[in-house]
Amino acid sequence: MGSFFKFHLFLLLLITHFTSYTFSLCNHHDTSALLQFKNSFFVDTSSKPDPFFISYSGPSCSSFSFKTESWENSTDCCEWDGVTCDTMSDHVIGLDLSCNKLKGELHPNSIIFQLRHLQQLNLAFNNFSGSSMPIGVGDLVKLTHLNTSYCNLNGNIPSTISHLSKLVSLDLSFNFVELDSLTWKKLIHNATNLRELHLNIVNMSSLRESSLSMLKNLSSSLVSLSLSETELQGNLSSDILSLPNLQRLDLSFNQNLSGQLPKSNWSTPLRYLVLSSSAFSGEIPYSIGQLKYLTRLDFSRCNLDGMVPLSLWNLTQLTYLDLSFNKLNGEISPLLSNLKHLIHCDLGFNNFSSSIPIVYGNLIKLEYLALSSNNLTGQVPSSLFHLPHLSHLYLSSNKLVGPIPIEITKRSKLSYVFLGDNMLNGTIPHWCYSLPSLLELYLSNNNLTGFIGEFSTYSLQYLDLSNNHLTGFIGEFSTYSLQYLLLSNNNLQGHFPNSIFELQNLTYLDLSSTNLSGVVDFHQFSKLNKLWFLHLSHNSFLSINIDSSADSILPNLFLLDLSSANINSFPKFPARNLKRLYLSNNNIRGKIPKWFHKKLLNSWKDIQYLDLSFNKLQGDLPIPPSGIEYFSLSNNNFTGYISSTFCNASSLRTLNLAHNNFQGDLPIPPSGIQYFSLSNNNFTGYISSTFCNASSLYVLDLAHNNLTGMIPQCLGTLTSLNVLDMQMNNLYGSIPRTFTKGNAFETIKLNGNQLEGPLPQSLANCSYLEVLDLGDNNVEDTFPDWLETLPELQVISLRSNNLHGAITCSSTKHTFPKLRIFDVSNNNFSGPLPTSCIKNFQGMMNVNDNNTGLQYMGDSYYYNDSVVVTVKGFFIELTRILTAFTTIDLSNNMFEGEIPQVIGELNSLKGLNLSNNGITGSIPQSLSHLRNLEWLDLSCNQLTGEIPEALTNLNFLSVLNLSQNHLEGIIPKGQQFNTFENDSFEGNTMLCGFQLSKSCKNEEDLPPHSTSEDEEESGFGWKAVAIGYGCGAISGFLLGYNVFFFTGKPQWLVRIVENMFNIRLKRTNNRYCANHIDCGKVDDESHHYFKLFCMKSDTAKVDVFDVTTDMWKTMFIFVKPADRLQQETLQQMSRILTIH
Repeated sequence: MGSFFKFHLFLLLLITHFTSYTFSLCNHHDTSALLQFKNSFFVDTSSKPDPFFISYSGPSCSSFSFKTESWENSTDCCEWDGVTCDTMSDHVIGLDLSCNKLKGELHPNSIIFQLRHLQQLNLAFNNFSGSSMPIGVGDLVKLTHLNTSYCNLNGNIPSTISHLSKLVSLDLSFNFVELDSLTWKKLIHNATNLRELHLNIVNMSSLRESSLSMLKNLSSSLVSLSLSETELQGNLSSDILSLPNLQRLDLSFNQNLSGQLPKSNWSTPLRYLVLSSSAFSGEIPYSIGQLKYLTRLDFSRCNLDGMVPLSLWNLTQLTYLDLSFNKLNGEISPLLSNLKHLIHCDLGFNNFSSSIPIVYGNLIKLEYLALSSNNLTGQVPSSLFHLPHLSHLYLSSNKLVGPIPIEITKRSKLSYVFLGDNMLNGTIPHWCYSLPSLLELYLSNNNLTGFIGEFSTYSLQYLDLSNNHLTGFIGEFSTYSLQYLLLSNNNLQGHFPNSIFELQNLTYLDLSSTNLSGVVDFHQFSKLNKLWFLHLSHNSFLSINIDSSADSILPNLFLLDLSSANINSFPKFPARNLKRLYLSNNNIRGKIPKWFHKKLLNSWKDIQYLDLSFNKLQGDLPIPPSGIEYFSLSNNNFTGYISSTFCNASSLRTLNLAHNNFQGDLPIPPSGIQYFSLSNNNFTGYISSTFCNASSLYVLDLAHNNLTGMIPQCLGTLTSLNVLDMQMNNLYGSIPRTFTKGNAFETIKLNGNQLEGPLPQSLANCSYLEVLDLGDNNVEDTFPDWLETLPELQVISLRSNNLHGAITCSSTKHTFPKLRIFDVSNNNFSGPLPTSCIKNFQGMMNVNDNNTGLQYMGDSYYYNDSVVVTVKGFFIELTRILTAFTTIDLSNNMFEGEIPQVIGELNSLKGLNLSNNGITGSIPQSLSHLRNLEWLDLSCNQLTGEIPEALTNLNFLSVLNLSQNHLEGIIPKGQQFNTFENDSFEGNTMLCGFQLSKSCKNEEDLPPHSTSEDEEESGFGWKAVAIGYGCGAISGFLLGYNVFFFTGKPQWLVRIVENMFNIRLKRTNNRYCANHIDCGKVDDESHHYFKLFCMKSDTAKVDVFDVTTDMWKTMFIFVKPADRLQQETLQQMSRILTIH
């Protein structure tokens, strides 16, 4: 027994000795190759993450292992970390160096590719510093698995990769490499056993549809295909989505890859299907329900439309569902409750309607629910707030009503609650103030009421309650984690809450338009060291105490908005990071202090936005810093000259110096400028052709100056110019003839100059043109019928030129399809009225202005479209043009013939002026169909016959002028006709009626009499006021305006205005009717809504009374009041007219 044991012990020692010194499992060549490979790289053992990996949000290493540290020359390489050897030979067959943090260049002849027996090679998550993928990879012909993802490789994928015919898995994702179509074809042709093909963000833009269809060659093997963000394009065959063994498919972020989902035979083992941010279109087919193994479905940001098929809700294994950012419609099915494993559900940014189904009790695993930006109605289901794991709830931008549910599950995990942009009412529930898990709460843009309570949840970081109807005092804040606080646009009361100054983590504070009162010491904000954004604008009852002698310390302040904040001096504070400063609409007067100039050039040298507009500043302009982007000093009292080099800031995009008193030559805009407004100043001289170097110009507004010379022809070639406004100058020469095809012009206003010559036919290239105003010039030509096909043209004003001939349009149905203002008055047009044009004015037919409230033309932020029109006998500049404002003015020409019946089809028409022509025949009955008509002027023609009785049905008609014709018979009575007086009918010797001093012989009815002697004496009755209220904003404005100025009611108000401002309000009936003002005695003061100004005529300077309004504000005359009595009188006038 003992000898047997000794024999076996001897045998064991012998085997051990022989194995240790004679038989090594690792081939010497492979050991040497691996050690050389190790020594060619640097291993970054620091804990600092590589920025190359941070830039990606995909898979990452949970930890880094530094495997090569175990590689030593004296040890067996088969025992090294990451190395696998064949058990039957001495060769290395597997090498896994993923997440090793290797750093350095991967040489083209790297010795690693001499390991010819390698079957698996994984180099993922290393940094090869932009090296090219070596050609030698094709020598590893035994490879079945190759992974070089996240390796920072560059250049082309070598064609030799197609030699790897035994590949089962290939992952080259997240490198900066390119795969050409030839290499692709060879690879797919040879590697017929591929099961996994992952090429995310590889540039495959050279591949076409035929190349993609080769994937069908892998139908028997392919299990996982991931080609995200590869710049694929063309139409992908739906057969690829139906490969029989495919379990994972990701084609996301290929915006030019189109296709449609299989409509049948889609019974595949797909578990992961992602097509997000591609161009797939059409409906989701019913066949989607056949993918019964699907756990992740992402069709977000495609072009899908139609309804979601009911079969989709049978995919009971789904854990992730994203259909957001499509055009899906219909209701959200209650069958959603079938998806009991659902964790993430995003149906936002679609057109879903109806109410939110109350089925969420079954979705106990749901963590993320997004239904934002749809058309959902009804109330917020209370069951949503009882889901135990729900942390993200997004229901904003819908049409939800009712209160926010007041009960919530215990231990709720709600962290992000977005309910903004709805119509929710009621008060803020108590759980919002104390829920421990709550991080962000958005309730803005609703109808919430009540007080703001005390927020005590210590986790809350973002709170937005802006744009509601919250009232009362602001509660205390003890949630010191708060970073964003937005309470703007509410009806709050009381003093500024001092507890806000204790929120040390606050970075964004918006209390604008809150009605807060009292005094706030600006220096208190120095306590908020992390503050980046501070909005305190539009608080008329709040006084901000700014001591300009002391600095407030706000080291991180990025934006300060104190516009309309009742401040009268510049806030003084050191803020190195200040980028945006808004101090507009305040009472800051006098010169800009020297310290402010120094700040701009030194500590604030990186400021981007500066707005000092609508103050009372004067003196020298501050020099804008070199990095300025937005610079607005409009509506001040700055004077003097501006240096031609003033605008040297290369980054300047917006310069607004309008409404000041600058003089001299125009400054030259920088090349990158987009908005350039110097209107309403006293600039003289020429417009330099160097303006055309500003190739990015979007708005060029030089209106209301004293500029002379010719308009540079090159301006018509600027491809991005949207607005060209040079009205009311002294420009001469021809209109630019260089409007190129594909331009962006929407507004061209050159009226009120001395331009001459013909109209340039290149205007027909302005396919986006909406407003064309060339009035009050010396243009001599025929009517530009070649403009009739411009699809967006809404306003044409050619008034007061030397145009002649007949106006005709082609027989096309698309003649001036959107035209709403057509003014060719005061020209020499002849022939019949332009019936061929009028019958196609679709923009004046059936205009619906009741659904969305008052809408205006143009971009109200940068530029407001305006036009001068004749309204009820007065020249009026509409400083904003309502989209519902429609008028035709053909007056003061030489038209003849009868009024066409087709005018009666323009049932949205507000005004019609055919006066001072040679029109004959009778007044057509069809005019009674113009139910929205507010003024009608047919005076100074040759009309005959009786006035149609049906015209009394025009309930909005407040001004009627039929004078100086040959009408006869009895003037109709009733409705509005009872308000018209003698001047509406004078000059018709055969007319009679109570409106004239000439009564009819058999007239039995007497005109209605006022029941008040005071009203008879003053001429003012409240009937017109009541009618004005009923007529809405437009009708009310125009009717009240008529009552005041045309019917002479009330005369005492007229006398007050005449005596106060030394002006004479008078209506004349000659060809160039004007309402005279002594302009020398009236300040040329413009206002946003109303103003008095003088217009120029080609024959004489005609003083014109001009009232302008945006139709929102109270209708009254705005001039610069000389004292408080005048101001109060104007306010009394506005209350008397009661037009709002």
